Formats: sequence, structure tokens, C-alpha cells
Amino acid sequence: MKIENLEIPDVKLITLDTFHDSRGFFVERFNEKKFSNLGVNLTWVQDNFSNSIPGVIRGLHYQFELPQTKLVSCTSGEIYDVAVDIRKGSKTYGQHVGVTLSASIPQCLLVPAGFAHGFCVTSKTPADVSYKVNALYSADGEGGIRWDDSQLAIRWPVSSFIVSNKDLELQSFNQYDQNPKFSV
Repeated sequence: MKIENLEIPDVKLITLDTFHDSRGFFVERFNEKKFSNLGVNLTWVQDNFSNSIPGVIRGLHYQFELPQTKLVSCTSGEIYDVAVDIRKGSKTYGQHVGVTLSASIPQCLLVPAGFAHGFCVTSKTPADVSYKVNALYSADGEGGIRWDDSQLAIRWPVSSFIVSNKDLELQSFNQYDQNPKFSV
């Protein structure tokens, strides 16, 4: 297992050990001791799972009450996963990092609290995404920023999008900047 800092060093890409044989492969998606050895010492309190058809974009979401760190993986299909730094005062405030997560390469993206998170399905088949969080969901404490915000300029690698009505009504980054929920 190895951990890699991305362009925004607080966001980490974790490549999991894979054991192949004639039947296929086996992967430990989470091992507390191995993650602790990598410096990831969190208590996970909830597992989430979504299935999305090709072209779906979910996000950009965050929680300001009970802020969540997420450990995201794709177990079927492929996604482009994005983390946006929304910590006012951070050197990387307003910047984003994106990676492709695929079922064929067992990896996880560690998205710290203070980041908005979203993904789009890039595979021709539905994608299954599972993620652990270190704080419970809070309906009263959730927020989001529009996935297509021009200031963020995220290059989503799909040509047509399917977005929920709720996500279409999210605030712009400029609106978030007027009343930020996180700071450093």
C-alpha cells in the first residue's frame, strides 16, 4: 500500500495492495493498522455507497456541521473524482484536484474536511462508489458549490451531464466566498 500527495498535498491518493491469482484478485479496501502506518489515523463512523449511470455528476458537497473527511473508492466502472479546497486562508483556497478512480485499479482518494467533493461517471457502464466518512451525515449542516462554477473551472471529462435538481441549485464559489464555512 502506498500513499501519494497530489497537487494539493492535503488530498491523498492511496494505492491498495492487490493479490492476483488465476481466479481474479483480492484487495483489502481498509485495514486500520496499514492506514495508521501511512499516517491516516481516523475513526470511520459511516459507510456510504452510490450507483450512478454514465454522465452523472454528483457534487460539489461538503458538511460544515460535523465536517467530514472522506475515503472514496470506485468498486465498479470509473469516475473522475474532484476535491476543492474551501478553507479560507489556505494557500490552495479555491483550487481543485481531480483523479480518475477505477474498479480496475484499487485506489482510494482521501478528501479532508474543508474540501468540497464531487465526481462524475466516465465509464460506459454505471459506477459504484463507496466511501467512508469520519462524521455522521447532518442534513442541517450540509452545503455545496455548483459543479460547473466558472471560477473553479473544473474540466469534467464527460460531454453530457446528468445532475440532480438539488445540485443545480447549489451556490457559486463566489457566494461561498462571501460566507465561508471553513478557514485555516
